[in-house]
Amino acid sequence: MKVFVTGADGFIGSHLVETLVERGHEVTAMAQYNSFGSHGWLESLPDEVLASTSVQLGDITDQSFVRSAVRGHDRVAHLAALIAIPHSYSAPESYLRTNAFGTLNVLEACRINDVERLVHTSTSEVYGTAQYVPIDELHPLVGQSPYSASKIAADQLAFSYWSSFALPVTTIRPFNTYGPRQSQRAFIPSVMIQLVAGNSKLAVGALDPTRDFTFVKDTALGFALALESDHGSGEVFNLASGFEVSMQKVVDLCCEITESQPEISLDPKRLRPVSSEVGRLWGDSSKFAASFGWAPKALGTEGLRIGLEAVHEWVSARHRSVGFDASLYAV
Repeated sequence: MKVFVTGADGFIGSHLVETLVERGHEVTAMAQYNSFGSHGWLESLPDEVLASTSVQLGDITDQSFVRSAVRGHDRVAHLAALIAIPHSYSAPESYLRTNAFGTLNVLEACRINDVERLVHTSTSEVYGTAQYVPIDELHPLVGQSPYSASKIAADQLAFSYWSSFALPVTTIRPFNTYGPRQSQRAFIPSVMIQLVAGNSKLAVGALDPTRDFTFVKDTALGFALALESDHGSGEVFNLASGFEVSMQKVVDLCCEITESQPEISLDPKRLRPVSSEVGRLWGDSSKFAASFGWAPKALGTEGLRIGLEAVHEWVSARHRSVGFDASLYAV
């Protein structure tokens, strides 16, 4: 298939491009335009993957660009988004513009160009703190941050294009994906870079919340399977490992892997407003597994440890070349 991937220069997007190329698809990878000509994490892909990938720089908020770029592709994976929750508190309009109106541009481009299938990316953050666990797709949507509110808007737009125009769009809600090539902004790499740098104090945010961490290779495979299928139009699917773990336990595992015993220091800058903190996330992916034949390889505590070891190896080898700085809190 000819697949167009928005947000391909990002963490999950770059892994999805790699997975799709390995599975024999022809991929156009859209990266955010910048005057440096940077292709983001796509530049970290193996040469043989890059040789089979066409990269196009642009902006998801530019309607005419998106319509033109999508033309000629069979299927589209939409991952472009602003995702840093702390920044959404100070720049909510930009999140609405990118995540909601950007999604509208993709939906309209797919409709006009008769795209066979669109896979739209949501997030587990749209559920807010779990009202029951494990969280299934019927769980209420609660926008506890401007980021999550903007993604709820995008999800509803996607559903409206299926119900109004019969656009074959499927929405996937990943739960806390982690792995190599994740930015320092995220919890796990922010912890790992400090440990790799040998900091005597480990600055962290809230450690009581729980999350359902899914290794990025598992997430990318899930997206690829959904793109290759014709099932699930108009539906929403969770994509999670089905394993709940506290942030404290994640820190403990990272310390064990790096053989570190730092002093744990609570950094107020890393805390969300109290009513905005999502206290618990634990996903049910049984619907996705039944529909697309997907199963995560990184399971339970042992799977998480293996995934964290991969993050440690990647951060240790590349943190200087990619600009990670253990002395900074990246928003």
